[in-house]
Amino acid sequence: MDKIIIIGSPGSGKSTFARKLRDVTGIPLYYLDMLWHKPDRTNYTREEFDTSLKEIIKKDRWIIDGNYQRTMELRMKECDTVFLMDFPLEVCLAGAAARVGHKREELPWVETEFDEEFRKDIIAFPKEKLPQIYGLLDKYKESKEIVIFKAREEADSYIYERAIP
Repeated sequence: MDKIIIIGSPGSGKSTFARKLRDVTGIPLYYLDMLWHKPDRTNYTREEFDTSLKEIIKKDRWIIDGNYQRTMELRMKECDTVFLMDFPLEVCLAGAAARVGHKREELPWVETEFDEEFRKDIIAFPKEKLPQIYGLLDKYKESKEIVIFKAREEADSYIYERAIP
């Protein structure tokens, strides 16, 4: 387990899991949100994002946190381990709402409200994005370790029971 991607619905706890995994394994962690968002709430260009991502993928060890569906297959080809946080919609909505007003290392600003557009993206995720993700997992199931969590407790148990070297 040297090249890891962590994917799942916004609000599912990907970043929290990624930090815990980094802390117990020592593998460098990269947040796709930090590659895409500037502190002034604008975005880097796709070219800048892609260049940064390709530089990370060249490294020997990494954890990459985030969906960014457009680049998911690229990351899936290069990784050896995939963690999917497939949690109920209510859990993801509550997770996203709970982080409003808190400084987070995976985002270059503090969210001051639960943005309605973001809320709609979370609600649409199970029908619009999750089937594509499962399709990719099926495509790469023979060559990758794939771990699917259906509850936060499963993710926490994994960290404390299996990830600690």
